[in-house]
Amino acid sequence: MKKAKIIVRISGGLGNQLFTYAAARRLSLVNNAELVIDDETGFLRDIHQRSYGLDVFSISARKATDTEKLKPFGRIRRRILRTQAKRIPFIQRAYIYQEELDFDSRLLQLQPQGTVYMEGYWQSENYFVDVANTIRSDLRLSSALNAPNLDTEAAIRNCCAIALHVRWFNPPGTTGQNAPSDYYRRAVAFFESRIRQPHYFVFSDNAEATRKHLPLPVRNATYVNHNDPDSSPYADLWLMSQCDHFIIANSTFSWWGAWLAANPHKIIVAPSVATVSAPAWTFRGLIPEAWHRI
Repeated sequence: MKKAKIIVRISGGLGNQLFTYAAARRLSLVNNAELVIDDETGFLRDIHQRSYGLDVFSISARKATDTEKLKPFGRIRRRILRTQAKRIPFIQRAYIYQEELDFDSRLLQLQPQGTVYMEGYWQSENYFVDVANTIRSDLRLSSALNAPNLDTEAAIRNCCAIALHVRWFNPPGTTGQNAPSDYYRRAVAFFESRIRQPHYFVFSDNAEATRKHLPLPVRNATYVNHNDPDSSPYADLWLMSQCDHFIIANSTFSWWGAWLAANPHKIIVAPSVATVSAPAWTFRGLIPEAWHRI
């Protein structure tokens, strides 16, 4: 019998790209199927002008050919395939796309035959937790980091480091999808009552706004702002993962920074559903049970 092939379409920011890859990687592993990555078509109409960002990791899957990317007329052909898939039972589909944000256990039961296309973010560790060691191995950086990052790593390892991530979805000082400042105050208080002499390493897509609009009630804080959030987000992600404990934003980026951390005793604080109004943070399966929601 010919080996099955899974062609996964990557899109979104780095955090969502990692979720998509991890779910597809697990599906390929448990079914002894070839994993092929479409690193292009998911970004052709990206309004944020994002691009494929997984080449910095130790991922061995090959890139899709133009034919495997459904060229030419890929947009039309994918729309037809999605429409056809709706008429077929999930486990028999040759085009798998994410229908809802909630964890969908049907993906775990899928046994691909022939060529199967896969599309969606699949934002839950439940899609790959049984192959977690392989995912962590795949997501090792494939090249060395520069001196400022190595210096920051040394500082992280020289203290009880807590990674604190701030993501600005809306302009600072306005309401919207940003995690509120009260969340960070409560998260810091949580660690101050449990950890002796914590040092906070603050990561953000806008360090200046974070300093101005989110003054932290702590003395020991280092703002990590030497990496460009557009060209080298992986460097901040790697530095986060070197920390001991975590205060994540309502962001898949810091979700992965916390998840990849090797510390078996790590404590992870995440915004609860009641804390943020963002629809993309309120679905079942996103936050692992062991993490603290406040």
